[in-house]
Amino acid sequence: MANIPDISDEEQNELYEHHAFRVVAGQQPLRIDKYLMNFIENATRNKIQAAAKDGSIFVNDVPVKSNYKVKPNDYITVKFEHPPHENLLIAEDLPIDVVYEDDDLLVVNKPAGMVVHPGHGNYSGTLINGLIFHFENLPNNSSERPGLVHRIDKDTSGLLVVAKTEHAMAHLSNQFAKKTSEREYVALVWGNMEEDEGTIEGNIGRHPKNRLQNTVFLDDEEEQGKPAVTHYKVIERLGYVTLVSCKLETGRTHQIRVHMKHIGHTLFNDERYGGERILKGTTFTKYKQFVDNCFKILPRQALHAKTLGFVHPTTGEFMRFESEIPEDIAQCVEKWRHYAKHMD
Repeated sequence: MANIPDISDEEQNELYEHHAFRVVAGQQPLRIDKYLMNFIENATRNKIQAAAKDGSIFVNDVPVKSNYKVKPNDYITVKFEHPPHENLLIAEDLPIDVVYEDDDLLVVNKPAGMVVHPGHGNYSGTLINGLIFHFENLPNNSSERPGLVHRIDKDTSGLLVVAKTEHAMAHLSNQFAKKTSEREYVALVWGNMEEDEGTIEGNIGRHPKNRLQNTVFLDDEEEQGKPAVTHYKVIERLGYVTLVSCKLETGRTHQIRVHMKHIGHTLFNDERYGGERILKGTTFTKYKQFVDNCFKILPRQALHAKTLGFVHPTTGEFMRFESEIPEDIAQCVEKWRHYAKHMD
């Protein structure tokens, strides 16, 4: 018999964890391929089934097939032989709309559709891919993302500040953490808001049944989320929708989208939170055609980061930047404005 050499752990193919989930206590039995579709962005059922077939999906550290039915408190991991792509940053010559730049920082106006940093399903074409091409030696934040002080969602347009030095990163990040920065968004939401202005408070955390969504946790469940405060003010009432200004006191993921849905005013055409359906209005066919046309003009959630203010980390000067409402939102608002006049 031939001698078979021992293979040390270091020489075996190392598996890198790409995703990890703990199944909630109230989960009903569900095939793992269907379950993971709610937790992994841009993943199709075929891709999930292929990963299971390759032995890449584990439940409590044991590989399972795609027909495995998840149970409460199962610990699910997805592991591959290559590290997550988001850890492999590639510089790309991408156009970046720089509103302001000096030796410490730059302010960029991000278009809708551009992802801020690489993640599952979006490994190239992100703002960070463009930043590391145009700017050398950007400091990493606490998540190892070069230059990034804060972020906005892929389909949200508007202003971001990027740090160019370690000092600027620390100083600006501290402002965001201490809620001294100024951030104002413009949003078009479903429904006619009762109050002209108000404040929404409610802890925000990951939705227990859909990891791609966040939700508000109140009362006994509030510890499942982090404190979040949004101040809103009506800009214009347009019949079945309202144009509002939202100022963030905190910066939770999807904060405005989650808070607005929580008070019954989901963002217009926000597919992830149900705003791509007709939530207010009539049953007339012409109205449905009108709304469908608005969706085509604005094929994303109606949210724009309009104002950004902060203290400059070196000069101590308070700086405020404004970004015009982009054409897709402006055109959609104009159509609703015209519709509201005819309603009256």
